[in-house]
Amino acid sequence: MLNVEEIRKDFPLLQNDPDLIYFDNGATTLKPQCVIDAVNKYNAYTSVNVERGDYDLSFEVSNLYENTREVVRRFINASKKEEIVYTSGATASLNMIAFGLKHEINKDDIILITLAEHASNVLPWFSIAKEKGAKVDYIKTFANGAIDIDDLKLKMNDHVKVVSIAAVGNVLGYVQDINTIGKVVHQYNCYFIVDGAQSVPHIKTDVIKDDIDFLAFSAHKMCGPTGMGIIYGKYQLLQRLEPLIYGGGANARFDCDMNVILKDVPHVFEAGTPNIAGVLGLNAAICYLEKIGIDNINEYEEYLKKYMIDKLSKLDNIIIYNPDSTSGIVSFNAKDVFAQDAGSFLNTKHVAIRTGNHCAKMLHNIIGTNESIRASLYFYNTTDEIDRFVEACKDINIDNCLNIFF
Repeated sequence: MLNVEEIRKDFPLLQNDPDLIYFDNGATTLKPQCVIDAVNKYNAYTSVNVERGDYDLSFEVSNLYENTREVVRRFINASKKEEIVYTSGATASLNMIAFGLKHEINKDDIILITLAEHASNVLPWFSIAKEKGAKVDYIKTFANGAIDIDDLKLKMNDHVKVVSIAAVGNVLGYVQDINTIGKVVHQYNCYFIVDGAQSVPHIKTDVIKDDIDFLAFSAHKMCGPTGMGIIYGKYQLLQRLEPLIYGGGANARFDCDMNVILKDVPHVFEAGTPNIAGVLGLNAAICYLEKIGIDNINEYEEYLKKYMIDKLSKLDNIIIYNPDSTSGIVSFNAKDVFAQDAGSFLNTKHVAIRTGNHCAKMLHNIIGTNESIRASLYFYNTTDEIDRFVEACKDINIDNCLNIFF
C-alpha cells in the first residue's frame, strides 16, 4: 500500500488547505512540487525558445524539450520517440487526429464510436461525417460502461474506416478491454484510435501490446501542467496524417512559387512556439508517477473506489450508476436533488466535486439521466476523506440544498 501521508506532502495545495477534499481528479489533478519546480525553473532561469537559437540557453532547453519525447515513449511503451507529438491537450490531440485523417474518409465510410464518448471524441467525427457524407454509428455499450464486443464484431465491415473509443469512460469509469477490441478492429483496414485521457494517468499503457494506431491524452490529468497534451501515433500512420496548423517550426523551406517542404514527423505537427514549460512539467510529472509506480497507483485507486462504493451504497438517499466500475470514478445522484445543487451543498462541506453531464451528452441513453455527480479519485486521496465525504452525502436533500441559496 502507498504511503499516502508522505505523498500528500508533495502537493502544496493539500498542505495549504488540509480541509479540502479534492475529488475532481477526472477533470484535473493537483500538481506536486517537482512539477511546479520544473515549470518555474524554465520560466525563471531559461525562458527561451527551442530549436531556433544558436546559443547555449536554447541548446539546453531544446535538449530537455526533445528528451521529454523519450520519457513519454517509455511511459506508454511506444517504438520510437518520433511517434510522440506535443499538443495543447487531449481535445486538441483528438481533433488533430480526426481532421488529419479527413482526406482518407469518403462518402458512405463508417466511423464507429460509443454513446459514452467525451465531446472531444464525438464532435470532430460529426463534423467530418457531415462534410464527407460518411456515417457515424455507435457500438453498443452496457449499463456499466463496457463495450459489447459481440456488437462491435457485428458492426465491423469493409466500410468502417475509424473506430475511436475511450479506454476508460469519464463518467462510468469502466476500463475497456483495449487489447481485444484492437484485435477485432484490425481484422479490417481501418484506424484504431484511443482516447487515453482517463486511462494513461491511472493504468499501465502499452501501445505496442494493444496495437493502438493513435492515442491521445493530457498532462493535466496526470499531475502535469494544463495546456499540454500528447498524440502517440504509429510512425507510418503519422506520416499519413495531414497537419492542421502550418507555420514556423513545421516547415523546412518555402518559396514565392508556393513550393513547400515540410519537416518530418513529429515536428510537422508542431508549428509555432510550443508550450515549453508544459513539456518540461510533463517530463517531471511522468518521472514522479514512475517513481510511485503506475501499478501501485492503480491498485490503491481500486481499493479507494471499493471503499467509497461500500460506504455510499449504505445511504438511502444515494443512487450509484457504476457500482462495478473498474477505475477510480464513482458517478451517482442524490434522490430528488438536482446534481448541481448537490454539488453546491457539498462545496459547503469543503468537497470539490464535478456535477453535470461531464461533456458526455449522449450518455443519458445508457444511464437514464442527463446529470450526475462524479467523484474521481487519485493516489493522494484517503479513506479519511471518503469518510468525511460520505457523512456530507448523508445530508444531501432538498431542504439543505435550498438553505444554501435562501
